[in-house]
This record gives sequence, structure tokens and C-alpha cells, in this order.
Amino acid sequence: MGDLDKVAQKKRAPVIDNTFVEAFSGLFSRVIVTADDQETLMAAANDATATPSVVIGRTEGGVERYLSEKETPDGRVGAILQFWGELNEKKSFEKCLEKFEKELSFKIRQDILVKPFTAVFDALSNAEGKMDMMNRVGHCGDGYEWVEQRYGREVIVVPLMVPDFVIERYISYARGVMGGNFWVMCETKQALKEAGKKSLAAMHTVPGIVTSFDVCSAGSKPETSFPEIGPTTNHVYCPSLKAKLGKESLVPDGVNYIAELVFDGINVEVIKKALKAGIEAVLDIEGVTRISAGNYDGKLGQYKILFSELGLNEQ
Repeated sequence: MGDLDKVAQKKRAPVIDNTFVEAFSGLFSRVIVTADDQETLMAAANDATATPSVVIGRTEGGVERYLSEKETPDGRVGAILQFWGELNEKKSFEKCLEKFEKELSFKIRQDILVKPFTAVFDALSNAEGKMDMMNRVGHCGDGYEWVEQRYGREVIVVPLMVPDFVIERYISYARGVMGGNFWVMCETKQALKEAGKKSLAAMHTVPGIVTSFDVCSAGSKPETSFPEIGPTTNHVYCPSLKAKLGKESLVPDGVNYIAELVFDGINVEVIKKALKAGIEAVLDIEGVTRISAGNYDGKLGQYKILFSELGLNEQ
């Protein structure tokens, strides 16, 4: 094979757009959930973090990582979960915190407490403050709950028909960074699936982040024709609308699939590290043609993370 043939067969590197990620501040807690067995633990962790919903004014979460028995307060299998709520500039911080605490209690009561032999412990250092779990979670015991010391922590014991649920009385909160994202544009379905799997694995090597949507098939936009349902499809980036939209379409030639990888992190440096790791994980995948990001002309959040500042590997 001649040199020209080798050059022709060499994979073309994906184009990395000269763009930026627009992220914004959010309110979060970080907890350890434990259980007697891995199956129950995963059911509690997955149920509690299943619906990413800050985009519609609710609370979302993600699994940061799973823990061995040696890493948890009560010596059982566990998982670190993050839960996130919005910081709305039109509302006071106190109102945002009150809503976050209420929404967090729904996740705990409906998705974790109901799983047999589960427990919840605080796992956030450098906290801004703490929330008392008695009113919104402890009182599930209908007045029969009690407080005691376990594992060097003050916990609430909630009596249940399958005895009993345990939660650390005070759960911490702090401000972090939401909305980290990048777009993977692909020629083939197989490329998109492989890219999603590899990018998620790479990002989860960075401590302090959660991928709230994992591989997301729907990018949103700030304007909508149907405000009653919240953000709607980013139509100019929908490959199936390219022919209909004509020159309005922003889908590059040869791109048939666009996935968005979305993540939240405890600070902006963690977001940058996860962004770099996720992008670099997909650059050698056949069929990945372009890397970009969702942003809203600086209207959404105060963090502007430039691709050019990430020190991405040259391909």
C-alpha cells in the first residue's frame, strides 16, 4: 500500500467547534445511601435520580459513584448521590432553599425510604448550611420517630413496617455548577452509542460530577411556541428537520445523530475536567464527525467555559 493510500484510509479527526459551554449556579446536596444488598441499593439510587427536572423547575440528581462496605458510615454497600435545585434570580435564596428542601424530601420519602433497610447520610464537606430532615422526612414516623446517635452521627430513626429507615438529621447544602454539556455529532447510530458509553465512563472518573441526563437525545432552547410544557426541541439541530428547514437548519452535512451529554458538578473546575475527559474519550471513534456545545448567547448562566481553554489533545 502506498503512502497516498494510507493517508486516504486514515480516519479524519472530528471537528471541534470554537464555541463555549454556558453553565449556571445551582443548589445541591450530596448524600450517601446505604442498603443491605446491591440490588436494593441500585433500585433506591436509580429511582431517586431517575427524572432530570430542574429544567422544568423541579429537582434532579445523579449517582456520583458506588461505594464498598469499607467506605460507608454503617459498613454496608452504598452510593454517593447528588441532588440539585435551581437558584432563580427572581426569587430570594431562602425561597429557593425552601423549595429545594421540599423537593429533596420527596426524593427521599418516595424513592429511598420505601426500600427495605435503607439509610441516608450526609456526605458534603465545605457546606454552606444544613437542612433539618425532621419536619419533611422524620415525621413520616407520625410522631413515633426518634433521634439517637449512630456511627458518630445524629440520626432520625423512622419506624416502618419493615423496621426501620435511618437518616442523618442534618443534610448539608451548597452552591455548585449546573449545565455542563457537550454535543457529539455522528454519522451513524453505532458511533453515537459508542460515544455515549465512552464519554460517560470518562466523565465519571472525575470526582464530584453527576450526569443528570446521561446521553440525552433532546437539546432544548430558551424560546418555545408552547410555554406551558417548558423547553421544547432545538429544532435547527434536528436532523429529521433538515430538509424541511432548508437554510435555517444548522445540522452539518453528513450528521444524522446529535447527542447531548449533560452534567452537574460541585465547582467549575470539576465541570471543566469532566468536559475535557468526556470530549477526549470520543475523538477516535469512527463516525464521530463534530463536537460542539449548547449555549444561549450568555443569557442562561454566568459561567462561560471555552473549548479553546480546555487543553484538548490535538488529533
